Amino acid sequence: MKRSILTAFVLVFALALSVSAFAADAPFHIGVCTGTVSQSEDDLRGAEKLIELYGDVKGGGMIQHITYPDNFMTEMETTISQIASLADDPKMKAVIVNQGIPGTAPAFKKIREKRPDIFLFIGEAHEDPGTVEPVSDLVINADNIARGYLIVDAAKKMGAKTFVHISFPRHMSYELLSRRRNIMEVACADLGLTWAFETAPDPTSDVGIPGAQQFILEKVPAWLDKYGKDTAFFCTNDAHTEPLLKRIAELGGYFVEADLPSPLMGYPGALGIELSDVKGNWPEILKKVEAAVIEKGGAKRMGTWAYSYGYTNSVALGELAKNLIEKGVTPDTLKLKVKDVADVYAKFTPGAKWNGSLYTDIATGVKKRNHMLLYQDTYVFGLGYLGMTDVTVPEKYFSVK
Repeated sequence: MKRSILTAFVLVFALALSVSAFAADAPFHIGVCTGTVSQSEDDLRGAEKLIELYGDVKGGGMIQHITYPDNFMTEMETTISQIASLADDPKMKAVIVNQGIPGTAPAFKKIREKRPDIFLFIGEAHEDPGTVEPVSDLVINADNIARGYLIVDAAKKMGAKTFVHISFPRHMSYELLSRRRNIMEVACADLGLTWAFETAPDPTSDVGIPGAQQFILEKVPAWLDKYGKDTAFFCTNDAHTEPLLKRIAELGGYFVEADLPSPLMGYPGALGIELSDVKGNWPEILKKVEAAVIEKGGAKRMGTWAYSYGYTNSVALGELAKNLIEKGVTPDTLKLKVKDVADVYAKFTPGAKWNGSLYTDIATGVKKRNHMLLYQDTYVFGLGYLGMTDVTVPEKYFSVK
């Protein structure tokens, strides 16, 4: 008898808890799609931060996180259906995809057709601007236009006299990367640095990542002999970054920041830094990387962004969507300024400022109100922030093709 009463009490208590949890359910949901840990860990960690802040939908919270397939290029239909399925939730009010891999635009098109009330945001779009802009409320890309000037300006501030750009034909076929390369060359001429372009193997070619990295390890000493120790190096590929950092730390030269900067981009592997005990804690990650760089002799010669771009895209776009929904803003009434978005990004990067501009269609000269290019201030190890977000980029660079 006592056991029956106890059982009944437990059932009633559990029911009360479930009713309480149901009553406390988030009033709306935000869907976030990122890559997996193996494909884009920083992006995924940003989504996890959102869940930490606002709860998982499964537990009555606000955030519904999914991941796209690692082989997204060959599983595009799966990618499209996964993203589009987020709109089946009647409480869904925003869908964010970071990074905006191929398939994002058609998925957004499907969502838009049946749920025009849902905000559709992309972090780091891979598809062409003309493809993603018509189906998105906000598209974010790293500001490779402004950075074309700013990275060269930062190199000069750090003490470089020569600037070497390292890439390969596939990357130079991409509009924003090609434009950035050309802007860098013009900036070198304007700022008094010697410009040089060096070709390295494409890691997707027959040599693979090991061959491409071995090439960099072997060539950097020769390039330093050729151009001198006062040379800043920049590469467009992540796989090239680690061996480049390793040689610069050992032999000399400058490194302003990576193509998509993060303290995790290249530095841990290049310098043998163990970061498992500070995973997800960006200020502590920066401290450990900075200590290693200084120990290896790279102080005042090597830089980064203090916070991961991929991580910040996920968490900041989620925060932005939440703020807009709570204010009653809809896709039809959305009017964003670059500063508004940059301020939200800065909330999650204490000490690091952001700046940016609207994307300008190079063919028409039209500024796209829903496509923004952002960048974070450059942090130089052993020196601190350079204040690059306060530098005014001359208007002429935005029209360099």
